[in-house]
Amino acid sequence: MRITVVGMGKIGLPLAVQFASKGHTVIGADVVPRTVDLINAGTEPFPGETDLARKLAIEVEAGRLTATLDTTDAVRQSDAIVIVVPLFVDQDGIPDFGWMDAATAAVGRGLQRGALVSYETTLPVGTTRDRFLPALVAESGLSADEFQLVFSPERVLTGRTFADLRKYPKLVGGTTPAAGVAGVEFYDSVLDFDDRPDLDRPNGVWNLGSSEASELAKLAETTYRDVNIGLANQFARYADTRGIDIYSVIDACNSQIFSHIHRPGVAVGGHCIPIYPQMYLWNDPDATVVRAARAANRAMPAYAVALLEKHHGPLAGERVAVLGASYRGGVKETAFSGVFDVVEALASAGATPVVNDPLYTPAEIEALGFVNYEFGEPIDAVIVQANHDEYTRVRADDLPGVRTVVDGRGITSPGLRDAVPTYVIGAASTHQ
Repeated sequence: MRITVVGMGKIGLPLAVQFASKGHTVIGADVVPRTVDLINAGTEPFPGETDLARKLAIEVEAGRLTATLDTTDAVRQSDAIVIVVPLFVDQDGIPDFGWMDAATAAVGRGLQRGALVSYETTLPVGTTRDRFLPALVAESGLSADEFQLVFSPERVLTGRTFADLRKYPKLVGGTTPAAGVAGVEFYDSVLDFDDRPDLDRPNGVWNLGSSEASELAKLAETTYRDVNIGLANQFARYADTRGIDIYSVIDACNSQIFSHIHRPGVAVGGHCIPIYPQMYLWNDPDATVVRAARAANRAMPAYAVALLEKHHGPLAGERVAVLGASYRGGVKETAFSGVFDVVEALASAGATPVVNDPLYTPAEIEALGFVNYEFGEPIDAVIVQANHDEYTRVRADDLPGVRTVVDGRGITSPGLRDAVPTYVIGAASTHQ
């Protein structure tokens, strides 16, 4: 097949490489000239994706993968088009379809009779059928039955995309039964799957019967995680009032097959978990459980600062290091990271917040609007915001003058806890 992947970001580019590795001819379309130039040179445009550099170089050298700025021309040559363009949303999850609409229009202008179009960007329920199908018809001049349209959500984490593509079933839902069948055939031909004897159905491509069902599946699985974390955070806050170690409680609960409680933490960040529950609420504003969990998770950065103030004393004039700009450990990404709310809460309390992150240069930290902090500089207190592996090895000597640590991820070493009063969220009374 000839395939166009629209959007050469952290999901789209690995997808394009995967499709090419199966012997197909793939064009990656993007609007950023530098991204296109780097791909055509066989160079990954962003760091951190396991095996991407090696696999990209192989496919470009073999001539199976090229990149272009002309989406319409690429689509005109293609049997299948996969769209992985960002859908921007605000803090309340209200979608801004600007980039998606522009990409859809560009695809529509080149769309050929018989082609398959698959949206992988997470969408509110009904968007594929009610918004993008009419747009594709209008731009292409084709009738709705002259091409196939499906929604097939990405289910991967950046940094391990290739492994996750193999690990999890690929979900597909068409705007018609025929489109669903075409979607299954397409993804069967471009993906590989690990054996999963734990699944009720064989691993592979699962047809959910409609684009709406597939859209809801993506929102539901992510919203479940947010609700679960919200519950864990409420358990943690209660445990702090009673001198209970919530981590040992959760481990005990999860020894029973029906319990799957997640871990509490200082913040829930990234492109997915803070946002997709809001998309669900956009569809279903009466979902009170979802709304309460989102509120509970949003409150955790302020809770971490309040916990620090409780044990450290007034923060006015105190220099406080926030460890971690990234939203999670090992990933260079600050989308909806808890660092922003933690820093804001510290500043509101009169503290002077500074930020450290081993994945970012001092200039990059400053470009995010923060004051950079390096280990060895004097500091009064610390909040651990991201679970970078490097932070498991931090010693008291790295933090001269530190009097209090709030560990928002439960990762600090026993050595640090022995040397400095350290309060783990959910186990605040068990510091050494």
